[in-house]
Amino acid sequence: MKRSELTFTLALVPFDFLALLAAAITAFFARFHSVFTAIRPVIFDLNLQSYLKVVAPMVLVFLLVFALSGLYGVTRRSIANEFSRIILACSSSMALVFAISFFSLTLFESRFIAIAAWGLSIFFVTAERLVVRGLQRSLLHFGIGTHRVVIIGKTSASEALAKEFTQKKRLGFRIVSHHKSFTKALAKELRELKRADKIDEIILADPEASRQETLEIIAFTEQEHLGFRYSADLFTAAVGRSIIHTYAGIPVIEVRKTPLDGWGAIYKRLFDVMGALILIVLASPIMLLTAIAIKLDSRGPVFFAKLDDGSVSRRVGQGGKPFTYFKFRSMRPGTHALRYHELAEADTRKGSPLVKIKDDPRITRVGKFIRAFSIDELPEFFLVLRGHMSLVGPRPHLPEEVDDYKPEQRKVLTIKPGITGMAQISGRADLDFDDEVRLDTYYIEHWSPWLDFYILLKTPLVVLFGRGAS
Repeated sequence: MKRSELTFTLALVPFDFLALLAAAITAFFARFHSVFTAIRPVIFDLNLQSYLKVVAPMVLVFLLVFALSGLYGVTRRSIANEFSRIILACSSSMALVFAISFFSLTLFESRFIAIAAWGLSIFFVTAERLVVRGLQRSLLHFGIGTHRVVIIGKTSASEALAKEFTQKKRLGFRIVSHHKSFTKALAKELRELKRADKIDEIILADPEASRQETLEIIAFTEQEHLGFRYSADLFTAAVGRSIIHTYAGIPVIEVRKTPLDGWGAIYKRLFDVMGALILIVLASPIMLLTAIAIKLDSRGPVFFAKLDDGSVSRRVGQGGKPFTYFKFRSMRPGTHALRYHELAEADTRKGSPLVKIKDDPRITRVGKFIRAFSIDELPEFFLVLRGHMSLVGPRPHLPEEVDDYKPEQRKVLTIKPGITGMAQISGRADLDFDDEVRLDTYYIEHWSPWLDFYILLKTPLVVLFGRGAS
């Protein structure tokens, strides 16, 4: 771990203390503000000095719960994950404070101050931690706290990582060198770089690397006290939620099911229905204008709902069950089957189940625009209401494409397909299909309400910049 990261982690304790104290003091003065006293006059006698004597030990209780909630862990978390932990920790802390007050027969005189302090503590701690994150990211631009990494593996995954680390300095990685494989000559070179304090970590970005090579790299990083990361293959992504048990001295790994079983599925369905209704209302003007533009631009129906032979368009949904699919038409009518015949040579995804035609001549002028900004997929909100799709999940594919899935790739059919998902915010059509499956598998195994919320918030940004639009 970098020294600067440890410094920032330790600094969170006094910063949190000050933020919580500021929240408590703000709640106290808010109660005596004319806005609130006009609604309900103050009928208790409490001065700031007496109040702080009660608040100080309460703040220590908050910090203890923060520590138990993992808010002082050294692992970097997403903003959404940290925000959810802050809400949970502040709520748990306030409940614990109320319980202590009840059993100690110490009754607090103002419910308003208590409730306001709870809400303000979430706000102040979140704001404080965002400021700390901002400062930490600012220092990365000067090379302070940057992880100096060596990437091993010449694959699409390694190239994507190299591009991401180079473009996004805020991630905190600087590439020292990039190599195809781990050899004895490279080990000697890396050992010299370590002695000169020029590298911190090794990233193995080859999911197909041999077991022997992986073990050699791990052993080398342990000997030289270097960090080690690796890009996950499909198996690793699938067992990401594993638990280790020990029976008769033998470690047995239990692979947990997706959290979308049980109550997770119920919550997600309620979220989908409410979200789809809201988004349909918001997007209705855009959908109306799109329908008019399609009719004016070319002959044919507004929606793509039937194939060239007149049969209904279908996609494969949860559990491999097909469902009727429609979206705004973006191509000339009667040209769908050309992707498998006349245009087959232009397929840029040969070797994968999916088909992508470069500079597709079938696309209309309006179609090119609505595809670039994913407007053609807006009618899928109605498919969410019907229960065939979800707001977030793996993209739905054609039956003939699903027929070509490898057995391990069929994992993505565990849940309902989505309008957007991990793959869509990570590269859209630029990703290899295996990388897309890995991301979708990670989503299935690590789903949470906050992850859905994060993906939905990030999707418009990705769409507006047009990254990977197909």
